[in-house]
Amino acid sequence: MSHSADSYYVPHGSHWPIVASVALTTSVVGAAMWFNGTGSGPMVMLLGLAMTFFMMYGWFGTTVRESLKGMYNEQVDRSFRQGMMWFIFSEVMFFAAFFGALFYARVLSVPWLLGEDVSTHLTLWSGFTETWPTNGPNNVGGEFQTMGAWGIPAINTLLLLTSGVTLTISHWALKAGDKSKTVLWLAATVALGAIFLGFQAYEYIHAYGDLNLTLGSGIYGSTFFMLTGFHGFHVTIGTVMLFVIMLRANKAHFTHENHFAFEAVAWYWHFVDVVWLGLFIFVYVL
Repeated sequence: MSHSADSYYVPHGSHWPIVASVALTTSVVGAAMWFNGTGSGPMVMLLGLAMTFFMMYGWFGTTVRESLKGMYNEQVDRSFRQGMMWFIFSEVMFFAAFFGALFYARVLSVPWLLGEDVSTHLTLWSGFTETWPTNGPNNVGGEFQTMGAWGIPAINTLLLLTSGVTLTISHWALKAGDKSKTVLWLAATVALGAIFLGFQAYEYIHAYGDLNLTLGSGIYGSTFFMLTGFHGFHVTIGTVMLFVIMLRANKAHFTHENHFAFEAVAWYWHFVDVVWLGLFIFVYVL
C-alpha cells in the first residue's frame, strides 16, 4: 500500500532490534573472552558476528522490500536521513573515544610514569624513558618494531582516497541516469575496499610474525590494534553495503531523484575515509 506525501507513516513491529542487541552483545562478550585467554572466546565472537550479518540481511532486506512497494513517503525519507546523520555522529563519538585514549596515553600517562621524584622513578623502573612508542616500564610483551607509515599504510591511504573518488563518480552517474557507469564505478569502489582489507590482513600477519607487534605489546600494541582493527571492521561493513548497493543499482532500484540508500552508504564510506586519514597521521606517522 502506498502512502501519500501528507500521510504519516507508522512502522510495524519488528523483531530485528532484539536480534541486533543479542548479536552485538554476543560479539563483544566473545571478543572480551578471547582477549582474556578464554578458549571459547573466538567461537563466541564469530557466532555474534554471524548473527550480526544475519540481522543486517534480514532487517535491510525488509526495508528494501517496503521501499520497492512504495510504502514510504517524504516523511519517512526525512526520518531515514536524520537517523543516518545520528548514526554517523555516534560513530564519530565512538572513534573520538579511541583517539582520546591514544592522546591520553601518549601525552599524559607516559610522562606521568616518570613522576617528579627521580629517586622513586629509578627505584621502580630505572630503565624506562619517556618515549613513544612504548610498551611500558616492564617491557610488556617483549621487544617489538613499529609499523612503518610509508609502506602498506600509505598504499591503503591511496586506496581509500581513490575509493572516495570512484564512489563520487558513481553518484554523479546515478543522478545523470547512466546505469552502466553507476554500476561500473561502484564495482571499482568495492574492489578498492576489498584490496584495502587484504593489505590490512597482510599487515597484521607481518606485525605478529615479523615485528612481534601484538595486542600484548603494552599500550602501543593495544591502541594500534584497537584503532586499526575497529576501522577495518567498519571498512568490512562498508564494503558489504557497497556491494549490496551495486547489486540494487544493477537491478534499477534507484532513480536520479530517489536513491537515499545509495547516499546513506556513500556518507558512511566517506566517514570511514576521514577516520583513516586521522589514523594514518596519529598512529602511523606521528
